[in-house]
Amino acid sequence: MRHFGHVPPEVREGLFHRQPVEFSADSPARTLAVALGATLYSPATRPRLADDVLKQAARGVVSMVLCLEDSIDDADVAAAEENLMRQFAELDRRGRDLPLLFIRVREPGQIPDLAARLGPAARHLSGFVLPKFTEERGVPFLEALAAAESASGQRLYAMPVLESPELLHLESRVDALGGIKRTVDKYRDRVLALRLGVTDFCSAYGLRRAPDMTAYDVQIVASVIADVVNTLGRADGTGFTVTGPVWEYFRVQERMFKPQLRRSPFTGRAEHLRTALIEHDMDGLLREIELDRANGLQGKTCIHPSHVTPVHALSVVSHEEFTDAADILKPERLGGGVVRSAYTNKMNEVKPHRAWAERTLLRAEVFGVAREDVSFVELLAAGLK
Repeated sequence: MRHFGHVPPEVREGLFHRQPVEFSADSPARTLAVALGATLYSPATRPRLADDVLKQAARGVVSMVLCLEDSIDDADVAAAEENLMRQFAELDRRGRDLPLLFIRVREPGQIPDLAARLGPAARHLSGFVLPKFTEERGVPFLEALAAAESASGQRLYAMPVLESPELLHLESRVDALGGIKRTVDKYRDRVLALRLGVTDFCSAYGLRRAPDMTAYDVQIVASVIADVVNTLGRADGTGFTVTGPVWEYFRVQERMFKPQLRRSPFTGRAEHLRTALIEHDMDGLLREIELDRANGLQGKTCIHPSHVTPVHALSVVSHEEFTDAADILKPERLGGGVVRSAYTNKMNEVKPHRAWAERTLLRAEVFGVAREDVSFVELLAAGLK
């Protein structure tokens, strides 16, 4: 797999100062956690799920979750499990260059059961998504994952979803976060990333953000995100990759506020792209992706294929970011100090900015570095073709 691998090589050559590297399901967990990018969810009931997976992989999707939980009716779970068996067998027969595939389960017992029933096709499974994760619920899930991994002989990752009311409510949040931290620390080698269930957070208060608002405009949600990153997303070696919340909208809605996309990056022929993004409420998504990264989140949960390219385009490291990060991490700067950036527009303070620089270079490896004259607009346009 390679981000922007679906873009013709000659086009990639014109976009990237350093192209994204190839990776596979066997790559180090640190790489895979960043490489998840836009993780596309799909109900496990879809009758042509194998076709969907192959089609989305050809369009640049590198991680997918096949959902047996909230996206399907309670009465359809058994049929959805049977469908997964058929679809994985079909992928095993046809599959090449498959994305990272995860199954979102409801109960711990499903994990070893599904892994065993998949048989040889389980080699295409990268792990499981664990819903409504708390210390009490999480331990049985992770023990079941360990048992399935031992029985199958292959590496299986967990992606816990943080979405429980205990995490949202102020009086229980500190204890809930502490319990989650104890649990994921114990099973650190198996936890690939932590996912945020913002829809469930909003549900607890009867809220739903509009398409021209981000998760960060809903203050009660923003406060939970901040506390999750504070406890679980630290850059001191104790933290985990925390992914951005789902963006719910993909159809035209009546707008109350002005579009959030400035015209200047879309000059000339790209103006039609700006219009299309606004018409499909993508300007809110683009703003939320930027706020995700500013708040310590990487990647994003996606429910529609049209959301994938914006996430990936805005994950590419700019030439300016790369230059700053590489300068900060030069061996001769180990002692610290302050240097003027090569772009002469900011101060790079070596010790405080080191963690940022390390994260930036890891993202640069996975998503590439744009050429100096290439913006996210060109990356977005190339990815959408």
